[in-house]
Amino acid sequence: MLLGEGENNIAYEVNGELIVRFSKDPDPASRAAQVNDEARLLAAVAGFSPLPVPEPSFTVAEQGCLAYFKLPGLPLIDLPVPQRSAHARSIAATLGELLTALQRAPVGRMAELVDTDDQPKALWLREAAETYAAVAESVPMAYRPAVEAFLDAPPPTDRYAPVFSHNDLGIEHVLIDPAAWTVTGVIDWGDAAIVDPAYDFGLLYRDLGPAALGLALNSYRTDVRDLQAISARAAFYARCSVLEDMAYGIQTGHDKYLDKSLAALKWLYPAQAQ
Repeated sequence: MLLGEGENNIAYEVNGELIVRFSKDPDPASRAAQVNDEARLLAAVAGFSPLPVPEPSFTVAEQGCLAYFKLPGLPLIDLPVPQRSAHARSIAATLGELLTALQRAPVGRMAELVDTDDQPKALWLREAAETYAAVAESVPMAYRPAVEAFLDAPPPTDRYAPVFSHNDLGIEHVLIDPAAWTVTGVIDWGDAAIVDPAYDFGLLYRDLGPAALGLALNSYRTDVRDLQAISARAAFYARCSVLEDMAYGIQTGHDKYLDKSLAALKWLYPAQAQ
């Protein structure tokens, strides 16, 4: 049964218990390398993550195939918005603990398994402006002045030490027990990289709101003292990435991405909202 399809992979569910995922990369050598690299990465992350992650059952590298037993729970993006909002704070606190564990992993060791993804903030801003030009008609008029003011402002310039992180910790990759509303696992580690420690916090802010960001940072244990700087950069990434998610929702017809992006404008661009 087709489970889902993203920009990089297509996934099937077999007998309700096995996830079989295929890379969409057309180059066989690149496809095989990606599968082998991700299998090694998942094995490494499973050794220190406080939350379950997919553990490879088998691979067929030349076919771009990675299979693992299905983790329990449902993607948070697929659960009802009122309940999602009601439990956002406890979920964010748990994810802050996850980010503590990930970002404490030795960078040198993890750099052998993943690439560095730390683009200049000016490039982020330029790409966000290009995306906004494509989706502006879908942005309610009340929010447009705040979006355009953000895109015209200079990006953050503070320095930081890059860390290992999931690098795509949106609510589509967080699994939840819909009865207990606890986090049961985190999936889709294909974008994991050495990154700005603020980036995944930015996705939590984008998808779960400012209170959730605060609780995620409160549960974040780090030697870095300037959590205010992390919070500011998280807001920058959230404001850029919400436009990207909006474009993805429009282009693919996945309304849940568009809906969550429109909802997030209320806290990401509140200056002109009514």
